[in-house]
Amino acid sequence: MAGVSKDRISDISCNYLKSFLIDYTIEQCEAHRIPTQIVSLDSVYNYRSNSFDRHVKVRLPVNPHNGEPLIFTPKRWLRFSPWINFEDYFKTACPRDEIFNPDEPVDRVKVLQYNRDNYDAVERYIQLKDKTAADCRNDPLFSQIPVLSARRKLAELLKLPSGKNDGADAKYESICTELMATLLYPHLDFAQAQSRTESGRHIRDLIFYNNRSIDFLDEIFTDYGNRQLVFEMKNVAKIDADHLNQLNRYLQIGIGNFGIFLTRHPLPSAMYKNTVDLWSSQRKCMIAVTDPDVQLMVDVYESKQRTPIEVLKKKYVEFRRSCPS
Repeated sequence: MAGVSKDRISDISCNYLKSFLIDYTIEQCEAHRIPTQIVSLDSVYNYRSNSFDRHVKVRLPVNPHNGEPLIFTPKRWLRFSPWINFEDYFKTACPRDEIFNPDEPVDRVKVLQYNRDNYDAVERYIQLKDKTAADCRNDPLFSQIPVLSARRKLAELLKLPSGKNDGADAKYESICTELMATLLYPHLDFAQAQSRTESGRHIRDLIFYNNRSIDFLDEIFTDYGNRQLVFEMKNVAKIDADHLNQLNRYLQIGIGNFGIFLTRHPLPSAMYKNTVDLWSSQRKCMIAVTDPDVQLMVDVYESKQRTPIEVLKKKYVEFRRSCPS
């Protein structure tokens, strides 16, 4: 369906595993102090009676906008695509010659209509997938780019001029998004590039979910309240006061009090002093990750002796040492 994201776990699986998922959700809510309330679920599969129990009352978190109950799924269960899915069927088993005329544009609706009238085609596909079930392996939502590709991306980044000429800013943002998503995974996950406009300026951010998997990230959550980390990408020759003010205002809307500039050069001394003053007065922390830092992250990624996120930790420790105790 247009505009609707693909399933990461099948609906049928969720229905039959709902009892386990409810227990998992309750466990996570207790661990993370997520509020819950009594809700009624239409049906929950009972493996003892091999039937569905109706109108089951249970304590779950709810969507604050519509009050609908929420059930969590372990991330390790999620696949980029279910083992049986439309795209795979269309590429490997769909009899397209019987559905479309030569040079006719592909229309999903026609495929679905054909499947309804010729369900044996779908059954053959499912039988094939059953026979090859041993090939069903972990299919992660995100795959890191290889070291060689990271090196290539870094070379492209270092060749880019600062500024906007010839779309250099957009190229910088694109390269940084792909590099950071790979270099910081799995400690920072679910990278999402997003745009916003402030005072007529187009600003590009990279947002990561903070899973607090290492001491550094847990400290960022504890001291600054960051459930997410924002990287503000600036392909400029130097960061100025306007840039600091933009990120400072952005940190006021629920992101947390820790933010990162992804930029070409270290902050000018006056701007660095401003970030120290901001930390002293408001306990807000802004650090800058520059081209040499990204190069170091790629080196670490290649050597595998340490993790690239330790470069972020290094920058943070250096900043805190500059702050008054």
